Amino acid sequence: MALDPTKMKDWQIAEAAEETMKPLEQIADEMGLQGDEMIPMGRQLGKVDFLRVLDRLGDKRRAKYIDVTAITPTPLGEGKTTTSMGLVQGLGKLGKRVVGAIRQPSAGPTFNIKGSAAGGGLAQCIPLTPFSIRMTGDIDSIANANNLAMVALTARMQHENNYDDARLAKSNLKRLDIDPATVQMKWALDFCAQALRNITIGKGGKMDGLQMESGFQITVASEVMAILSVATGLKDLRERMGRIVVAQDRQGNDVTTADLEVDGAMTAWMVDAINPSLLQTLEGQPVLVHAGPFANIAIGQSSIIADQVGTRLADYHVTESGFGADIGFEKFWNLKCRFSGITPDAVVIVATVRALKMHGGGPKVKPGVPLDDAYINEDLELVEEGCSNLVAHIETVRKAGVRPVVCINSFYTDTPGEIAVIRRISEQAGALVAVSEHWLKGGDGAIELAEAVIQATEEPNDFGFLYELDTPLTKRIELIAKEVYGASGVTYSDIAAGKIEALAADPTSSKLGTCMVKTHLSLSHDPELKGRPTEWELPIRDVLVYRGAGFAVPVAGAIKLMPGTASNPAYRGIDVDTGTGKVTGLY
Repeated sequence: MALDPTKMKDWQIAEAAEETMKPLEQIADEMGLQGDEMIPMGRQLGKVDFLRVLDRLGDKRRAKYIDVTAITPTPLGEGKTTTSMGLVQGLGKLGKRVVGAIRQPSAGPTFNIKGSAAGGGLAQCIPLTPFSIRMTGDIDSIANANNLAMVALTARMQHENNYDDARLAKSNLKRLDIDPATVQMKWALDFCAQALRNITIGKGGKMDGLQMESGFQITVASEVMAILSVATGLKDLRERMGRIVVAQDRQGNDVTTADLEVDGAMTAWMVDAINPSLLQTLEGQPVLVHAGPFANIAIGQSSIIADQVGTRLADYHVTESGFGADIGFEKFWNLKCRFSGITPDAVVIVATVRALKMHGGGPKVKPGVPLDDAYINEDLELVEEGCSNLVAHIETVRKAGVRPVVCINSFYTDTPGEIAVIRRISEQAGALVAVSEHWLKGGDGAIELAEAVIQATEEPNDFGFLYELDTPLTKRIELIAKEVYGASGVTYSDIAAGKIEALAADPTSSKLGTCMVKTHLSLSHDPELKGRPTEWELPIRDVLVYRGAGFAVPVAGAIKLMPGTASNPAYRGIDVDTGTGKVTGLY
């Protein structure tokens, strides 16, 4: 059956391709896995026993390492995962041994506006349905580990409130004297549930818990997910799990999951989740799926463990960072690479004519609303104006010492003149440029991109971090704000300033990386400011501390850790064929 993305929806393409997809054992064999290094999880999915792989292959990295990021996207996205899958398929067409690593989609966007994160057209990760719903259970494990910590915290607070010291001692407990006003951990749910952002718990009697303010964050923004993203092994994950700060006591000391004696049980939930899941592209290349999205409110990277496996087994390993280079790549650069010790040989920046026109002053782009004619008809002036945003991202990647490759993710409405404008400006800014038609043609359409990436990986680079860990937190925030976002300065709320002062007084805090939280829809904190804003200040309203993951987390602007569900969500079009049991309507 010919697969035609101009006539078929993504889920229809995926369903047709799944009828002839390679057996999992063949994918594992072609990937270079041996014996029991692949753990079957049903007929279509598996996990990779990363410890066995690393024990066999040691520390020697073999692959060229490529990160895929993007310009500041429209609310529709710019096709990073589609491009990642297209690049993997394009390298495969050139006879290269290649492994992809992408993030597991969150149920929040899958059932909301954005849809799944499998790619699209003829550049997808399959099987689509299990990839998009449940997969091998990692996100459920993360939610359960997170919520077990909250159960331990709230139960301990109730018992300490109801019992005297003698009664506590009978249970072999010492009083932690937790201050309810300092609880910073939240419950986790993997849907966009704005009604649960701020809640009151413990209502009823004394047997119903301690009444207090609480709330939910989306699971992929949980510190447990961040730990899965940056952990280098089970021992490392276990140690990090015990360092999670849940609150402070009334003397201002941190109370951790280790203090609650719940860290071991939390790790038990994660024993299977620490192994990356194994899937494949439409053209049969192996894809490791591990950790989660949302680089605006989380680290938003595929896992270090997946990259450890891929860089040892492949000649080219393609990984992915969330949203634009100001957010996803900046965290890849200064957090993930620092923790992993693996540095990139090339970075792909995905751009679309559509997004550049928006940044050039084009009409507002809204999900579910047809695009204005400005995005369909040629407009060289809009494209040229919008390229200021692209140049900002090129400059960010170059500051890391790596050669960027601009991938123009091609749409049928793009014109030769518009492509020529992007190519000229990108090359002047120091990037290689490739036009890719992977959505329409699969690997054959991504050969120009694959060749440009190979060229970039063969050039010497001078990778270096934006800051060292002994740089004060305020200076780090200022560096990121000015050098990456283009801000003229930084302002702090009283809450944020107080937390930064407390961190500065703690010598162990110098080891924490900096994981910024801000909107993905602008280089600034304001989603309405498109292009390359100038003369603005970054407002830091809070600073969270994720000691388990190893981050200080400055929060900029009004962004929320729990997104909201829109008025026309994707779940309205998702159903099940009751004759076959197949899910329909995913995109």
